[in-house]
Amino acid sequence: QLQLVESGGGLVQPGGSLRLSCAASGSTLSSYTIGWFHQAPGKIREGVSCISRSGGDTNYADSVKGRFTISRDNAKNTVYLQMNNLKPEDTGVYYCAARNYYFGTWEAGTDFHVWGQGTQVTVSS
Repeated sequence: QLQLVESGGGLVQPGGSLRLSCAASGSTLSSYTIGWFHQAPGKIREGVSCISRSGGDTNYADSVKGRFTISRDNAKNTVYLQMNNLKPEDTGVYYCAARNYYFGTWEAGTDFHVWGQGTQVTVSS
């Protein structure tokens, strides 16, 4: 059974960078589309980025385009989210999640059936 574990969060100043990792166990990550989601304090969880099984297709929320990059290394069973030029509004818990298909609505977390526990990102001076 697939399990996901996020890591790489922390405290960073505005304009700084972090790289989040989503490590899979119990199943082959290459079988799944992976999404990253962000939940800011007091707000609903929203999609940040999504990557297809092969990594050939990616999608981003408008708020992170040009700043965040999603990638995957299926040999390492890991998906990454490189976050650059971080802003205070990027603060929150970041989750990775898996589903069985890529194309279609993803931002609301539709059909993502396996979720990690989340990693905290705080952007503050």
